[in-house]
Amino acid sequence: MKMHPIQHERLVRSLQKAYSAEKAAAFAYIGHAGSLKSEVDEQAIHRIERDEWDHRRNVLAIMHRWEIPVARWYELKYHVIGKIIGASCYLIGRFMPYFFAGKLESGNVCEYIVMMRYFNELGIDDHDEVLYEMGLKEKEHEVYFQEIIKNAPWLPLFERVFNWGAKTSLNDVEFENPLPLKTAGKYCKGYGKGQAGYEN
Repeated sequence: MKMHPIQHERLVRSLQKAYSAEKAAAFAYIGHAGSLKSEVDEQAIHRIERDEWDHRRNVLAIMHRWEIPVARWYELKYHVIGKIIGASCYLIGRFMPYFFAGKLESGNVCEYIVMMRYFNELGIDDHDEVLYEMGLKEKEHEVYFQEIIKNAPWLPLFERVFNWGAKTSLNDVEFENPLPLKTAGKYCKGYGKGQAGYEN
């Protein structure tokens, strides 16, 4: 089997997973948008869906650059997950699709920043800009969802149980005044190490 030139198992797995997970997110947003009654809300979710497809294309371009293959198992797994989540949006009411989408986006912020750090460990900074831009776009999505759910009656309970909500985030990225690209690696130092969340 041909070996790709990136010898960093976590980075390779992160890229493969992100590529497939973006498809799951896009499928979920298609269902989410379809379940909404407001055309304005539906259009907003479709814009986020388009961002996810853009991210998938960007990740694939990086994978092609380093001859990293698409993981068939991830493609199948996340295809099914995305379709199931999209269909469930018609059944679980208004609050939960927004809440869980926001929590997912909150984690995705650090996924891309950590990938940038992994590349930097290998002496590669070619992808810093696009990875950071995708992380910031995911932060934009998170903030949008936080605004939508901030007054929901179910929020206090869900925030305690899932460690995410209008006042709690899974990342420490600043939305209104983010760090410049050259120091962006300071973000997400505790990501994946069991942190409960960051208070806004």
